[in-house]
Amino acid sequence: MNFNQSRQAITPKSFWSKSILFLLFFFFAFANSNAQILEPVKWTSKIEKKSETNFVLIFDGIIEKDWHMYSQFTPEGGPLALEIAFKNQKGNYNLVGKAKEGKTKTSFNDIFEVNETYFEGKAHIEQEIKVINPNLKTVEVEFDFQVCKEVCINSNKKFSIAIPATFKMETVPAVTEAKKDETKKEGLVVDTVVKKEADSKVIKLEKIDNATAKVVDDLQKPAPARSLWSIFFIAFISGFAALLTPCVFPMIPMTVSFFTKQSKSRAKGIRNAIIYGLSIIAIYVILGLIVTKIFGADALNALSTDVWFNLIFFVILIIFATSFLGAFEIMLPNSWANKADQQADKGGIIGILFMALALAIVSFSCTGPIVGTLLVEAASNGGIAPVVGMLGFSSALALPFMLFAMFPGWLNSLPKSGGWLNTVKVVLGFLELALAFKFLSNADLVLQLHFLEREVFIAIWIAIFAALTLYLFGKITLPHDSPLQHISVGRLYLGIITLVFTAYLIPGLWGAPLKLISAFPPPPQYSESPFGVGSSGSGNTTTSEKGLPKGAELGPHGIVVFHDYEDGLAYAKSINKPIMLDFTGYACVNCRKMENNVWSDERVLPILKNDVVLISLYVDDKRELPADKQFVTASGDKIETVGDKWTEFMISKYKTNTQPLYVITDLEGNNLNSSKPTISYVDVEEYLVWLKEGISNFK
Repeated sequence: MNFNQSRQAITPKSFWSKSILFLLFFFFAFANSNAQILEPVKWTSKIEKKSETNFVLIFDGIIEKDWHMYSQFTPEGGPLALEIAFKNQKGNYNLVGKAKEGKTKTSFNDIFEVNETYFEGKAHIEQEIKVINPNLKTVEVEFDFQVCKEVCINSNKKFSIAIPATFKMETVPAVTEAKKDETKKEGLVVDTVVKKEADSKVIKLEKIDNATAKVVDDLQKPAPARSLWSIFFIAFISGFAALLTPCVFPMIPMTVSFFTKQSKSRAKGIRNAIIYGLSIIAIYVILGLIVTKIFGADALNALSTDVWFNLIFFVILIIFATSFLGAFEIMLPNSWANKADQQADKGGIIGILFMALALAIVSFSCTGPIVGTLLVEAASNGGIAPVVGMLGFSSALALPFMLFAMFPGWLNSLPKSGGWLNTVKVVLGFLELALAFKFLSNADLVLQLHFLEREVFIAIWIAIFAALTLYLFGKITLPHDSPLQHISVGRLYLGIITLVFTAYLIPGLWGAPLKLISAFPPPPQYSESPFGVGSSGSGNTTTSEKGLPKGAELGPHGIVVFHDYEDGLAYAKSINKPIMLDFTGYACVNCRKMENNVWSDERVLPILKNDVVLISLYVDDKRELPADKQFVTASGDKIETVGDKWTEFMISKYKTNTQPLYVITDLEGNNLNSSKPTISYVDVEEYLVWLKEGISNFK
């Protein structure tokens, strides 16, 4: 199979040798084959002079109705984010900050489970540059972006923007290289876009569910309400957990008694306690605002997927966990607490505010790890999530102070301080330790190092929660534990829960899905033994006794899949089975739905495992091809990446660029289905009939 063949135009050799009907048939067939090549975004650009050395590059895209283009701040694991590459930057100019975007919208995608950020109607992007080479004539910029409606297109657009000697700010539509000389006029800034037929990779999508398609009209809200409510609830529970630590719990009766005794009336004591509680909330909310302001709402989102950020936070959580387990105390400088206490003595509202600040400082050794964890978890949602998280945490922390001030008699019902407070702290330490490995796993997944694969991750969690179970049953003691004469009922119940959870984790080593914690461990495919520990295969005929065939890996539902056509073809020839080509994409929603809903069917799955050789070709694979494998098509498209290669193969061979696309072929590359040579997003029944027809025609 030669992938470098150019697309052949359908033209008759002799007009007189064909009937008019025959000509019309080919005309409409050719028109239909090209109707799928879409370009929903029309770009213009301009350059503005800011100083003698600084310029602002401005790009405006007009997006067709009902389409939307994804922002550069859409997180990993979801649709393809906008990527901006400055090709001739080295030695010529420096970027001043990150590219700024105009108005965007955000909504939750329940397939990828991320908050997508996107443009509708128009896209506006600005990038300031500082020129360091006075001889620089042009700035070469390349956009890779995804634009979606009911189909998604992964497009590439190259710009060559001139820096004029005589500057005049004026927007000029993008023009082709062929028309470059025609459009240059004295004093006019012309955007000389290198016109390239978009190397589009189209992903056919099912109509998005109304709940998913509905976007938040208020552009200031970066996430749907249910997401922010979830963050608030988790933070609220975490606030109650912090309340039950040795640093905070003993402060409740002391502080409430102070307000009730020092105040001239009960009403004034209640008022002061409420002000105290609101001050606690204000301090933590301000902390959330500071974090958001320093890093930026969108930067926090991007930062949370960064390898170094995940590694650093893994180390921080290990330190926090070690502190909670009793190795040492993490404390802010005593001088801070002393200064806050001195200010608190002044009385009045200012004094109460400083009392709240003193509480935050003194309790930092217990609350700091929880607050830090919440801020990072909230950061992964971007926007105002850190503020919402701090609001939930501080509300739970402040609520008891206000309630006990209103009802002082309740203080008598509080349990006395004692060893149980340290037990709460130790339990939190174990939880921090388990959570730390989630961040290490994130970094490992991004780098594809396979150091922390699924079995190793689950084994670590089993060890952590087994140790927690032994601790709760009194079989392990830690430095600050009080002598344990007996186990309380509450501690016994908690020990039973952790024991059950530990037992629940164990089957995960043998491939159990562990749906309760699906968001934490690596996916099943990212595994040392994809079939489960102690298993050498899944029982299907496409897997050898020694493991997977050369070039194959385990795909959805344990199907052996190839990602290179030549590898898959060689294997199909060796076992004499038909090939099923699966043109797909990492960011293809309907591809995932077909895999989840159709491939998993009990009638379809055995066929895919045993009767065909599956070759999944990802059209959005950004890995660069070796230099000797890159080529330019007859239409001028440069094939540089693996995804480009499979897209060109699909368009030249099957005259379409939509995904998912399924084709069953023989060992010579010929289609085996006559009624429907290819098929896309369909239901189980139609897919099954098509699959059986193709296989039955294999000889």
